[in-house]
Amino acid sequence: MAEPRGAAGPAVRGDTECILEPLSLPESPGGVDAVESSPYVPCIFCKECYVLAEQNQLLKHMIIEHKLVIADVKLVADFRSYILYWKRRFAEQPITDFCSVIRTNSKAPLEEQDNYFLLCDVLPEDRLLREQLQQKRLREILEQQQQERYDTSFHSMCMFCDQEFTGNRSVLLNHMAREHAFNIGLPDNIVNCYEFLAVLQGKLDNLQCLYCEKVFRDKNTLKDHMRKKQHRRINAKNKEYDKFYIINYLEFGKSWEEVQSEDDRELLDNLEEDWSDWEEHPVCAVCLFCEQQADTTEKLYLHMQKSHGFHFPKIKSEHGLNFYQQVKLVNFIRREIHHCRCYNCQEKFESKGGLIIHMEETKHIAFLPARSAWDQPQYYFPTYENDTLLCTLSDSEDAKTEDQSEEVPVVSEDISSLKALKQSSVLNQLLWKENKNHEKF
Repeated sequence: MAEPRGAAGPAVRGDTECILEPLSLPESPGGVDAVESSPYVPCIFCKECYVLAEQNQLLKHMIIEHKLVIADVKLVADFRSYILYWKRRFAEQPITDFCSVIRTNSKAPLEEQDNYFLLCDVLPEDRLLREQLQQKRLREILEQQQQERYDTSFHSMCMFCDQEFTGNRSVLLNHMAREHAFNIGLPDNIVNCYEFLAVLQGKLDNLQCLYCEKVFRDKNTLKDHMRKKQHRRINAKNKEYDKFYIINYLEFGKSWEEVQSEDDRELLDNLEEDWSDWEEHPVCAVCLFCEQQADTTEKLYLHMQKSHGFHFPKIKSEHGLNFYQQVKLVNFIRREIHHCRCYNCQEKFESKGGLIIHMEETKHIAFLPARSAWDQPQYYFPTYENDTLLCTLSDSEDAKTEDQSEEVPVVSEDISSLKALKQSSVLNQLLWKENKNHEKF
């Protein structure tokens, strides 16, 4: 056989050793930029690369082959950028400058001991890197959401009625919630809406229920199941949906349930704190006739009785005043005293002191005027907007009224003659009317 034209190198020994195609030597990634633009994530120490979706395999490789453990990987917002950063740093400085050394089998012989390296956010540089990656991810997601919120070029079809929608995504989402009772949340809380709808549509195309995720034999059976079981909703436990909700990006690594439970717990803690010191705030109610204050209503009532001869609990009991009547009475007295006018004889005075002296000497302070004078709707409104006394009034009934209500007589029927009782019973009249109606039909 003639030698191929243009062949170089030594003579070929046999057909099996002919090289008919150009060969290429294996090349390492051409710098960091080439790796960042690829879907692969390299090992921090060697040339091994893994698909981003298989990051657990990469972590396993680094633990077994290189004794490196990365703490709280799920809290890393951008895994590829995180790995590339530390690949550069480990090339610049020894690993012991960044990682804690954990020795296993410390009591075993030296040759059986292993040193593992822990990379975690205890290191300020690592913590700063994680925070920067999280802020970058959140900024990108918020920009994407903002773009989707105001996008008017949205075009998609309803998953349940095949109706076509164009314009803004909220039109379709609101339609499915209103017409099909399928609510995946407020449009403003959703991001990557196209991908979200594609995932849901893919499940329906595979005849899979969106809530219980069971697979059915045909489309009609699936529709009947979702309608009867009220499964026209997504499964909140499915982590596949987390990336489509803004709340899951606020604190990376925490689901919406964890964030919400923390908010609820904080709210409950605040409520408990508020109620715990409820009794620590004094009443500080002001007397109806002077500037005297008291931290309890009992002390205030005692002051008004001894200093002014006005016995409020007794007046309340004698007149049978309910809560609203007490409010009107207090506001009425406050108004009259403010105008320096006696609420019994209507005489006016130049000062409040002169008024109180007059009312105490004439005993006008001890009894009320006609009910028509103070029991008016206008006195529902407080004379003083910070009148704490109004907040302490109670609607307790008078003991005499309670006794009267308990003594209402109950007369039982005379059952000595049951036959006469049955004949005179009102049930006979009702049954007679019902039988007449049946006879007509």
